[in-house]
Amino acid sequence: MSLDAKSSPEPLHSPRVVRDLLERYGLRADKAFGQNFLIDGNSLDSITQAAELNEDDTVLEIGPGLGVLTRRLAEKAGRVISVELDARLLPLLQETVNHNNVTLVEGDGLKYDFSTLPQGSLLVANLPYNVGTLIVVRALESGHFKRLVVMLQKEVAERLEAAPGSSNYGALSLVVKAYGTARRVRDVKPGSFMPAPDVTSSIVRIDTHGRRPPEGLVAFIHTAFKHRRKTLKKNLLMAGFAKDRVEGTLIGLELDPKVRAEALPLKTFEALYQRLGPS
Repeated sequence: MSLDAKSSPEPLHSPRVVRDLLERYGLRADKAFGQNFLIDGNSLDSITQAAELNEDDTVLEIGPGLGVLTRRLAEKAGRVISVELDARLLPLLQETVNHNNVTLVEGDGLKYDFSTLPQGSLLVANLPYNVGTLIVVRALESGHFKRLVVMLQKEVAERLEAAPGSSNYGALSLVVKAYGTARRVRDVKPGSFMPAPDVTSSIVRIDTHGRRPPEGLVAFIHTAFKHRRKTLKKNLLMAGFAKDRVEGTLIGLELDPKVRAEALPLKTFEALYQRLGPS
């Protein structure tokens, strides 16, 4: 006997309910969409608690899947916009998510127009692994979000919050710091998903500070990390910066000419860019 997702005594994230839904709709997780459906209530609690939602909030969710997180968000936020690329899931979502404050959109989260959202919206999502990093960076660059709470691969999450000098610190770490502060909330084991991925995931919260970095700074950061095994000076010279300007700037900032980009905090990169500018 089939379970009705709306009336079942079991929660929507129950493995039994998830299996029944997929079977009734003739579906299976598609690797091309990076689909791994969350079946862990504790992780759902952690996401919604970290989001600190209230009835005035507008939330964007990318990749709602079966609507497990969507329903939690709808209970707390004033409005939820869920963008799903996989058209096969839309009929299922219409069954599982019947809240008046939820708008289901068929579309690509990588192309969604963030400018249509109110300033100070939130991005809360179990992001597809294959596009998660791109979506986070694009959301930060849009300047429309006050907070992001997202599920990503653990190794990506570690890069988001990494400090200077650590093995995970790189251009992505600095780009995030240019827009806000990232904190890993908790790790999520593969068994918390159906099907189980090959990697551990992490819930990450990013609070934006509302200031946009100087135009060109992000590109400058990527230039400094382009050849990771080379020194900062070498990377800048290879990018076309004049040798005398680079050497003079390093001396002026009291930086070792052999320093590597991964040793430097955002404040130093801002000072470097202010003095050097685009190549």
